[in-house]
Amino acid sequence: MNHALALAGIHKSFDGFVALADAHFAARWGEVHALLGENGAGKSSLMNIAAGLYAPEAGTLLVDDNPVRLAGPSDAARHRIGMVHQHFKLVAPFSVAENILLSVPVDDADVSGYRQRLARIRAAILTQAHALGLEIDPDRRVDRLSVAEQQRVEILKVLLAGARILILDEPTAVLTDTEAARLLQTVQALARRDGTAVVLVTHKMADVKRYADRVTVMRGGRTIATLDPRETPEAELVRLTVGEALPPPARAQTTRGAARLVLKDLHSASAGGPPALDGISLAVHAGEIYGLAGVGGNGQSELAQAIMGLLPTQGGRMTLEGFGELRAATTVQRRALGIAAIPADRYGLALAGGLSVAENFGIGQVHAGRYGRAARLDRRRMEAEATAAVKAFDVRGVRSIRQKAALLSGGNAQKLVIAREFSRNPRLVLAHSPSRGLDVRAGAQVHERLRAARDAGAAVLLISEDLDEVLALADRVGVIVRGHIVGEFNTPVDRQAVGQAMVAHG
Repeated sequence: MNHALALAGIHKSFDGFVALADAHFAARWGEVHALLGENGAGKSSLMNIAAGLYAPEAGTLLVDDNPVRLAGPSDAARHRIGMVHQHFKLVAPFSVAENILLSVPVDDADVSGYRQRLARIRAAILTQAHALGLEIDPDRRVDRLSVAEQQRVEILKVLLAGARILILDEPTAVLTDTEAARLLQTVQALARRDGTAVVLVTHKMADVKRYADRVTVMRGGRTIATLDPRETPEAELVRLTVGEALPPPARAQTTRGAARLVLKDLHSASAGGPPALDGISLAVHAGEIYGLAGVGGNGQSELAQAIMGLLPTQGGRMTLEGFGELRAATTVQRRALGIAAIPADRYGLALAGGLSVAENFGIGQVHAGRYGRAARLDRRRMEAEATAAVKAFDVRGVRSIRQKAALLSGGNAQKLVIAREFSRNPRLVLAHSPSRGLDVRAGAQVHERLRAARDAGAAVLLISEDLDEVLALADRVGVIVRGHIVGEFNTPVDRQAVGQAMVAHG
């Protein structure tokens, strides 16, 4: 069949979560083969198996039509497989040449000293970069390179290590349009000139249509189809990627009030790449859930941090009804104004695992003085209120209000966060991926709490990479791409239109 890389019947789970279920993929020599899908579709998990980072629980892996079992990334490299990850794996204080030298295998017969090997690598970098039309200074430190330059280093690193199967995981996610086009033209030429098999893991429809010879679509850990992108209408690729449109769920009739949170042309600083927030504008009204849909890495985390005062912004306005400009307000002040936050990383940003359930509940009111001065807390009152909240919000697994929060399951930890945040009857709720990692029952309970907050008159901003979650909850939907809103939709929302906006503007 002349397949460079083929995976068949792949199964993989993590802590009981099925990431891949009978997934398959096959790339030929000399082609750019796109792997398309939403976040969570299983794209990266499948390619991490191909790169030797994960071991499959079932299935077969072939390289050049020969079955192989990979013991790890170094074993994959011996089979000439190289993967450029979305998050670069470079040593910042080292030069380009030093980074690449670390990844190139040393011949046992080579008795050259370090300086000689570094000089050879430096020359090889210049030769390979020239052949690919890339501009790279081998002597520059990595921490002084732009994001685009660092990505070029990663590509050179795997090629100089001998890779003939090149896997690029979301390679244009942090690049400008010009940088992205230049990169993809380079890898396209690499496939056609040298016969390299290039796997392009992406969610961007435009990149697939313009640069891929074939495309495999994944959804929910399964392979949906392999197609010729030039002969397949974009609408069909969108449908395969996001699934069939479902009838809109029944929702309570609510009256939308005044705009409570208004963002106008908001920007954030950038660190070498394009700004995470690039002129974002939206309004969230009282009595509504505004769902923000988008593929991860398009500014969602930065937006949540900016609203809570954790990320400085440049230019634009951020106003809260009844208060005015929020940008100068501290995080403590924002919480006092009735802003509640359910962050995506509940353990890293919302809970202190080493503190008790009661302390995690009460910490949100310590600055307000509800339990007295910080030096002498009224623990009896705090524990009594925490006990009542645990019961009201059905937080299970709490044997004692004094037990550590780290002992709670993911769903119950999330319910503890919601109990704390909603105990103050918030005016604005910021919920970022609130049901991530939860089972169906726990996720449904979280959704009910968000609907209840809306029905009580709160403005709810739901940020989620799970399109099903957004469509199930939102009264209005905005789509974020590269730090700005590219479309807004009123209910009932056309799933295909939202999916089109998510992938067409990438």
